Parts: sequence; C-alpha cells; structure tokens
Amino acid sequence: MKFSKLFFACSVLAVLCFGTARLSAADKPWVVYPIEKLSRGVANVAFGVLEIPMKWHDVTTEMGGIAGLTYGSIKGVFWFIAREVVGVIDVATFLFPLPGCPNDPNGYGWGYGPIMTPAWVVDVEHDWNNFIYDESTMASPTY
Repeated sequence: MKFSKLFFACSVLAVLCFGTARLSAADKPWVVYPIEKLSRGVANVAFGVLEIPMKWHDVTTEMGGIAGLTYGSIKGVFWFIAREVVGVIDVATFLFPLPGCPNDPNGYGWGYGPIMTPAWVVDVEHDWNNFIYDESTMASPTY
C-alpha cells in the first residue's frame, strides 16, 4: 500500500514536470508555475556560487582585469548571497504566489515569477562556449 502511494505521487510529479515542458507561457496550466518556481529555487541554491566567476567576467570585460579581481570578487560574493537567499525563498514559498512577482514579465501583481533577474543562475548571456544552451536550440530574432 505504501509503495503504491509513493509510485502514484512520483508518477503525477513526473507527468507534471515532463508532460508540460513544451508548453508556451500562455498555454501553461496553473500547476506548472509552482513547479517552475521550485526548480528555479533549487537551481539558485545549488549553483548560486557561479555568480562569483560570472561577476569576475562581467567586471573584467567592462572595467579591466584589476577591477575584475577586486570589485568583481566583492560584487560576486554579494550576488552569490542574494542568489542563495532568493533560492531559499523560492523553495520555501513555491506553493504560494508572491507580490511583485507576476508570471508575465511585463505584468504586475501577485504571481510565481522570479524575484530577481536574471531568474536562473546561468542565462544565455553568461553561457560560455555554449556549455548550457546549444546554439542550434536558440531562436534568432526575426524583424
């Protein structure tokens, strides 16, 4: 009996996670937003330390190597702490919408959207050598 409840719960979670992965933002059912918020929080807690080398890189490209080592390190540590705190908040409150975090980036009000931007630790701009995002999967803008 215990095994069947666990199997059912895991099956439902797998269908919710993987069955709705290809939906667009307008087509997402209401249950996807909390799961996305939970996964974003777990990723922020697990990989938040990557903020430090990303800030080294950002400051070095903008201001030079010495600034990257000094100011970039300090900026990276503060972003790392902020990313960890936001990740813990996302994990702790994934079932509840928060004020000022709308699902639509251009919207307002309560929702399951990101607290800080970029929402994920590694975004497209910080993807060195196409390690996370493959260029063939990226959509090019059409004007």
